[in-house]
Amino acid sequence: MYKRLLLLIILFSQFLFSHAFSNSTTKDTLSISPTVITDFETNLDSLIQLWYVKNTIKTDYNSINNDSISVIPEFSDSIYIERLQNIPSIVNLSYNKIVRNYIHVYTKQRRESVGKMIGLSDYYFPKFEEIFESYGIPTELKYMAVIESALNPRAVSRVGATGMWQFMYGTARMYDLTINSYVDERRDPIKSAHAAALFMKDLYSMFNDWTLVIAAYNCGPGNVNKAIRRSGGKRDFWQIFYRLPRETRGYVPAYIAAAYTFNYYEEHGIIPQFPEITIATDSIIISDDLHLKQVSEVLGIPMKALRDLNPQYKLDIIPGKGSKYPLTLPINFTGDFIDQQDSILAYKKSVFFNSDNTIRNPQKSYYVPQAPTNRTKIIYTVKSGDNLGYISEWYHVRISDIRYWNNVRGNMIRVGQKLNIYVPKGNAAKYADINKLSFEEKQGRIGKTVSKPEKTKTTTKSTNTNYVYYKVRSGDTLWEIAKKYQGVTENDIMKLNNISSGRSLKAGQTIKIKPKG
Repeated sequence: MYKRLLLLIILFSQFLFSHAFSNSTTKDTLSISPTVITDFETNLDSLIQLWYVKNTIKTDYNSINNDSISVIPEFSDSIYIERLQNIPSIVNLSYNKIVRNYIHVYTKQRRESVGKMIGLSDYYFPKFEEIFESYGIPTELKYMAVIESALNPRAVSRVGATGMWQFMYGTARMYDLTINSYVDERRDPIKSAHAAALFMKDLYSMFNDWTLVIAAYNCGPGNVNKAIRRSGGKRDFWQIFYRLPRETRGYVPAYIAAAYTFNYYEEHGIIPQFPEITIATDSIIISDDLHLKQVSEVLGIPMKALRDLNPQYKLDIIPGKGSKYPLTLPINFTGDFIDQQDSILAYKKSVFFNSDNTIRNPQKSYYVPQAPTNRTKIIYTVKSGDNLGYISEWYHVRISDIRYWNNVRGNMIRVGQKLNIYVPKGNAAKYADINKLSFEEKQGRIGKTVSKPEKTKTTTKSTNTNYVYYKVRSGDTLWEIAKKYQGVTENDIMKLNNISSGRSLKAGQTIKIKPKG
């Protein structure tokens, strides 16, 4: 209770603007956000590769009578407007050109993949609705998971936001999600949904407007507050539209389009494809150390299926001793697990755990990645300030590929670590010198400049040139402070200042920062 009260104080301290409302419509020149679409399509493609989607889909899209979907329906603006108005929603579902463009992405460009996602929603949405209802927030906010991750629990953004609800490390810790060497609860769809509901509830306490809550969830309350102040206190999303970060301008329209698509997919000839395994599952609380391979080999459940049903366990290990973590199983296996639990825990125990019950060589539980064809391997040595997002941009590869090639779970990489990067054959020379470039030079290669920290009266350098001392201002968050300094993360600031949570920041507090690069 104390932690949440402190967080609310921090959030409310940012709320220093007018409460005036007014209505307006956006300009016809609105365009679709490539960032939102790229992230959505990347997460959607990754979702389709999950075992339970690839192996348990009932509907074969190719077997459907082609005459029924040979002409993809498209409707007039007046029909879109009427349909949006008929959707029961506390959130205002406005319509304009950019919303229409996103509707076309879902219903035309990616219609088959969206059909798989709609099928999966039968498993996730009832759970989200129950959770959101318990916190008193609109159940239709479940559609935010479509935009955040395409309902993919393993989704990871370029900046490290993880899971179906795309939590950054600091925000996840604020909302009591466990992140350690074995567990990342940002990947747990249920626990992260509870955290998302709490976060949305706190945002609504600030803005008293659900559309602004959706925007703030994407770009942070600080950016929404800035947009409101720069717009003279206007608090309608479309009136502050051009003051918001570009990605957020597309985020709310994409949400509206998702709400439309999930309510009117039949009218567009989109056929849901329902996976069998995920619809019927059950969770069992584990209070002892357990390796997923023990469960897989004893009960005969494919290992990949277990991983997809339990994506929060980074090393395939449930560290249940001294704690309690859930194991999600197909419902037809839960009785067998309960009957054979002792045998499963004892099965090959010496292979996975030492005699003193400590975990034996957890890294060996990883698969052996296969080198991709038609690509050349380049070795990159991790430098201070690097993260997977930066490295993926420098080499023009996906974060998920870097993880696969190097047996990396989550976003944890260390300085000096050697990473295998596979680039297209014939292009190796283009990337050969990246390992020797400075951070500024590498960013310059991809057309980005490294911004310097803002000079403010609250920032002073110490006599020790290795550190900068920053005086916390009202409304500051760790994420916003870290962004001011090259290569600095929220975790760096927390470690350097012995801060256990971003909630402990106080206006007037002086913290130490060590810029990198």
